[in-house]
Amino acid sequence: MKLKRDVCIVGAGPGGALLAYLLAKQNISVILLERFKEIAKEFRGEHLNEEGEEILKKYGLFEKVEELGMLRMERLEYWEDGKLFKTVLPDPTIGHLGIHVPQSNLLTVLINEAKTFEQFSLMTSTTVIDLIKDEEGAIKGVKANQNGKEILIESNLVIGADGRYSIVRKKAGIDVTVRKHGYDLLWAKIPAPTNWEPTIKMALIDGMQLSLFTQTNGFIQIGWNIQQGSFPMLRKQPFTPFIEKLIKAFPQLERTVRSHIQSWSDFVLLDVYSNYAEQWGKKGVALIGDAVHTMTPTGAFGLNSAMKDADTLASILTEETMSELELIQCSKQRKKEVARLQEIQIEKEQTFAKQFVIYS
Repeated sequence: MKLKRDVCIVGAGPGGALLAYLLAKQNISVILLERFKEIAKEFRGEHLNEEGEEILKKYGLFEKVEELGMLRMERLEYWEDGKLFKTVLPDPTIGHLGIHVPQSNLLTVLINEAKTFEQFSLMTSTTVIDLIKDEEGAIKGVKANQNGKEILIESNLVIGADGRYSIVRKKAGIDVTVRKHGYDLLWAKIPAPTNWEPTIKMALIDGMQLSLFTQTNGFIQIGWNIQQGSFPMLRKQPFTPFIEKLIKAFPQLERTVRSHIQSWSDFVLLDVYSNYAEQWGKKGVALIGDAVHTMTPTGAFGLNSAMKDADTLASILTEETMSELELIQCSKQRKKEVARLQEIQIEKEQTFAKQFVIYS
């Protein structure tokens, strides 16, 4: 099968889906490729900050996402030995400390809105296996596989919105600098106790950060930092003493923790690192989101930065202007801001323990 579009976007996460919608709205023919069958796959970084909120409101999308469900965080709390000792309230002009938005809700709105334009098309269960290049090495499209069938998609521009392990970045020969942060992350999701309020709660366990993020539909997401590379050894140790530390930090969670976290297999391990590419694209290709600047979970910048990349790129591209010059212009606008956010992440990680010094 052979197809032709102005733009081919690889990866139907929030950044790719938003960009597809914005380009189709500008009468640019765009095809969005997703390797999974279902668009609404589970995602762990689901917090909007004020930047992401502003982008959605800018295009009249925020209210539509809100109708499907979201939850505003009312405060940030710091706990020590089961006791609250510090509370941070939101700026009244913002009204929250982040908004939990299930990725399924966000993507449902973005895809449905994009489908209202004839210039948009979506292909799921579609895996990109290579880039199509001309004799001069310029990228002219992608070669993909859908359920065993080869598909060739010719395009003026390929967008890599396919995450930290981006195949587009790899096939385009764009290098990234990887920075380790000294920790990995254990995720778990548990039902919230009755009357649990929409908060973010923090504790310090063995010098490492433990975070609780309230989610929609009555759940809590646990993010527990552990020493980098320590999980294989950790899981060989008895499970009970480890989980007792969580219960000691937040006694109100004892019943739900004991019911829903009963072995190491109830945690999901995230290999934490950030990366950054000096080159955000080349002739015929551009990268956005985690494909070009992977963030750590700290500060929940990843989702919002990907959406900002999409918004910035869409404001520059037109049907007539998809040259390398426009791509360079876009990356210049975003590079400084992304570098600033990644430095903020490092500062937050390095100074987290200081939040507990006064209490101690």
